[in-house]
Amino acid sequence: MLMEAGEFWSNANEVQSLIDECQKLRSWTNPYQSLKKQFAEISSLLPEAYAENIIELIEELTCGLEKVEKELSALEVRHMLSGELDNKNCYLTINSGAGGTEACDWAQMLSRMYQRWAAKRGWKVESVDFVEGDVVGLKSTTLRIEGYAAYGYAKAEKGVHRLVRISPFDSNAKRHTSFASVDVTPEVTEDITIEIKSEELRIDTYRASGAGGQHVNKTDSAVRITHLPSGIVVSCQSQRSQIQNREACLKMLRSKLYEQEALEREKALSSLGEEKREIAWGSQIRNYVFQPYTLVKDTRTKFESGEIQKVMDGDLDDFINAYLKEFG
Repeated sequence: MLMEAGEFWSNANEVQSLIDECQKLRSWTNPYQSLKKQFAEISSLLPEAYAENIIELIEELTCGLEKVEKELSALEVRHMLSGELDNKNCYLTINSGAGGTEACDWAQMLSRMYQRWAAKRGWKVESVDFVEGDVVGLKSTTLRIEGYAAYGYAKAEKGVHRLVRISPFDSNAKRHTSFASVDVTPEVTEDITIEIKSEELRIDTYRASGAGGQHVNKTDSAVRITHLPSGIVVSCQSQRSQIQNREACLKMLRSKLYEQEALEREKALSSLGEEKREIAWGSQIRNYVFQPYTLVKDTRTKFESGEIQKVMDGDLDDFINAYLKEFG
């Protein structure tokens, strides 16, 4: 007796769902079992190495233990990324603060830092929108970051970032303090429905900035959309046509509205118990000091590093892991 088409597809979907669940479980158990095996091997060899006083082997095994500890810590952080939004791709927006040229340069430095951080993770980064500074740098920029749990990790960067350095734009070589804000929004997928009414939108077009083809600076291809009820503004100029930029804007707007709704639900739940911490615009989350000493210090976790150039080259995982361990 032949199986009806509806029943066949129903069974096929159930089988695929089980396969996906098994793969998800393996993605946790396989790394854990591998680390457990490595730890057992090192633990059995280390006493012998000490007994025989084999210095090179002791150093090698000690490094192995540190690597196991670091990978186990990363697995622990990954386990924490189980929130409703954590597994999404994200949009990361940087806005320069007060300070003119200095602040615009700082915004560009942060943009480079996050692009390098994402590249080290093997993630895809696309510049969706930017506004250049009057002299150098960026007044604002939005990056789309695509990768496993991109939002879950990048959300640790929300807030105001403070730079202290001797300004290369000051002929008197004085120290300057600059600020830039970072906002991170999860990208919504097709399975999530967010209703947006056309009468609630104000759509403006303008000419795209910078070089990049015949259409740039000659046609009003860039699009800015304002959602009137919430006041949220999104813009895009990375695509070649106005229609494509409009679609990209609507996608970003849906993402921001979805995040707003999800965070409101989380806030309502957290109000039932003790809320860990609220991160809002104006909160200074990290200091980057270039002179008279070099130090990057997170004001929330107190984690710090003196290797500021490594941090600016995208070495952010220790800061992000420290935040996720403390605040989830």
